[in-house]
Amino acid sequence: MATEFSIDALLPQEMATRAEYVGVRKAETPPWKVFALAVLAGAFVALGAVFATTVGTGSLVLRGPEGETWTAALPFGVQRLLSGCVFCLGLVLVVVGGAELFTGNNLIVMAWASRKVGTAALLRNWGIVYAGNLIGSLATAGLVFAGGWHEMAGGAAGAAALAIARTKVSLGFGQAVALGILCNALVCLAVWMVYSARSTTDKIAAVVFPVAAFVAAGFEHCVANMYFIPYAMMVRSGAGPGFWAAAGKSPGDYAAVDGAGFLWNLLPVTLGNVIGGAVLVAAVYWTVFLRKGPEVKP
Repeated sequence: MATEFSIDALLPQEMATRAEYVGVRKAETPPWKVFALAVLAGAFVALGAVFATTVGTGSLVLRGPEGETWTAALPFGVQRLLSGCVFCLGLVLVVVGGAELFTGNNLIVMAWASRKVGTAALLRNWGIVYAGNLIGSLATAGLVFAGGWHEMAGGAAGAAALAIARTKVSLGFGQAVALGILCNALVCLAVWMVYSARSTTDKIAAVVFPVAAFVAAGFEHCVANMYFIPYAMMVRSGAGPGFWAAAGKSPGDYAAVDGAGFLWNLLPVTLGNVIGGAVLVAAVYWTVFLRKGPEVKP
């Protein structure tokens, strides 16, 4: 008998079963493989952040028919949309290339709730992945700084990176938690929709809109911030006088962009990401599609 094959996307009930299966596979993967793939994911998200910052830097230069030039800033929403669309590179590389991302791995809660993954295995996966994401992000930030990216556009690129980090470290604790919840609800919905995919094109299409939405709206992603804030710290402490003169700024303008500011942002954002992904997405879909109700006697 021939095997029946469908190219149709999976339905939500089937997606839930796949999410459960993937959660078990992730929890059973050897720690060294999880760590290596987590380092890659941190680097992938950092590359998306570099792309987004580059696109969001500076003004649009217009050139007339006679060779005259003038500048025009893009509308706020348009610039945010463009930045969000290119930031999708990070999650596309994660889901297509294969990597372990802490925020997406919040969906392992679905396998945990079905008692197919133990609490120790869940927390071990999260801990290893979080550490690997941090190392990958920091390493990428170091390479980008060593390459002098902050000097692009007459220092405007570095100034944009510093401004992003300053905004992040200035958030209140509760505000950072709320923005983290909203962010990872969207990220996990993107990963959830990837479970319906039958092709690489399907996976990319599933990622674009949720990720572009969270970036454009200014929501907070802990792994992205593992790049954004440390990179700005590197610029603040390591950029030369020429950069500061070109950018028209000084290190004192970004005094809050330091180790304490990094932790002040990272802790509540991580908490919010876990709530948004593990509770608002994973727990809800598990309850709807996988929770076993009481047996009904005939």
